[in-house]
Amino acid sequence: MRIEAAKSLKGVVLVPGDKSISHRALMLSALASGVSTITGLSQGEDVQATKQIIEQLGATTEISDGQLKVFGPDQGLRASAQELYCGNSGTTMRLLAGLLGGVSGHHVLTGDESLSRRPMNRVATPLRQMGLTIEGTGENTVAPLKIVSPSSLKAISYVVPVVSSQVKSAILLAALFAEGPSSVTENIRTRRHTEEMLQQAGVAITVMNSAEGRVIEIQPGRPLALEWDVPADPSQAAFFAVLGVIHPEASIEIPHVYFAPERVGYVNVLRRMGADIAIDQSNELADLIVSSSSLRATSIHANEIPSVDEVPILVVAACAAQGSTHFEAMGELRIKESDRFAQSVALARALGATVTVSGDDFMVEGLGSASNFRSFLFEAGLDHRMVMASAVAGIAGAGVELDDVSTVASSYPSFFSDVDALK
Repeated sequence: MRIEAAKSLKGVVLVPGDKSISHRALMLSALASGVSTITGLSQGEDVQATKQIIEQLGATTEISDGQLKVFGPDQGLRASAQELYCGNSGTTMRLLAGLLGGVSGHHVLTGDESLSRRPMNRVATPLRQMGLTIEGTGENTVAPLKIVSPSSLKAISYVVPVVSSQVKSAILLAALFAEGPSSVTENIRTRRHTEEMLQQAGVAITVMNSAEGRVIEIQPGRPLALEWDVPADPSQAAFFAVLGVIHPEASIEIPHVYFAPERVGYVNVLRRMGADIAIDQSNELADLIVSSSSLRATSIHANEIPSVDEVPILVVAACAAQGSTHFEAMGELRIKESDRFAQSVALARALGATVTVSGDDFMVEGLGSASNFRSFLFEAGLDHRMVMASAVAGIAGAGVELDDVSTVASSYPSFFSDVDALK
């Protein structure tokens, strides 16, 4: 697909409902007894994979007045005779492994080619300690995963050794079915959707901040059926934030964005670089208005972006900046939908920037403006975020030709039509 540069960009873009919250709303609704409603559910393929799986496990769903109703079975979920296909969604597979702790029986979790390369040992280790049997391939326990869930689980106190909201969430979901209270400690605070949503659903859970981390204590129990309202996804908003900032003639409004500190580190980074981003915030929701800006280089540590999901698009911003931007401790990028470390470096070089790599760090020497970007070709593989980051660079710069754009359907099916509406 050839994507041409845009002369100007102006308007409002409604990015999809937050993926992370959408996955969790579906899972908690399936675990509850009774009817839950979800407004603003992400329509991406990742979330649809989660929806299909909860239906396989015995929940039923129906769409009514633009809302999704989820009927959680009174007797609880049950094992499926079919494989549970997670598509491209690491969130689905890792959280589901925990949820299945409460669904006694045998389960098989599969994924696409990309997901089947991603490490699942990080969730398998604590879940095995809780009594689950989990088998995968190799020392990283990659999919397909064969899981056997016992009739009850052991409580656990676990310190998460990696920065991962998915590992934390898998343990918390399994802990709902444990024989006593469990605790999870994270040394760097990650997105807190699971603990907040469990709290809203009536589960006895306490959250205590400690230095840069957090300790969560949870009692076993069944979530209540609720009405969930899913706000706009801040990770998807990041693409339009950078597009508006680096494009020479742009003003883009992005309303109703979920704005918790763990999810919007990229906004702080962009403002530090000199980005013109107006924020109208009410509680944990914000409207963003981004405008054309001149950027300067900065240093970005992975702890500022705990999931590192926004790093590829920040690399595009770094290419448009004046000076050398230092990306520090970015090893987690290597085990995403693709090797985003190598892909981010390749993208910067394709735009004409000089990149220096040292271990898990890399340095991008900016070109001073997106007007200095080259027209380029890019192979984004099976990675939706690399597709969208490359597209943003082409739209703001001199155009791009991408080998395959179909993977945006996993998270943001309307991405390209939303871009076109701004032209």
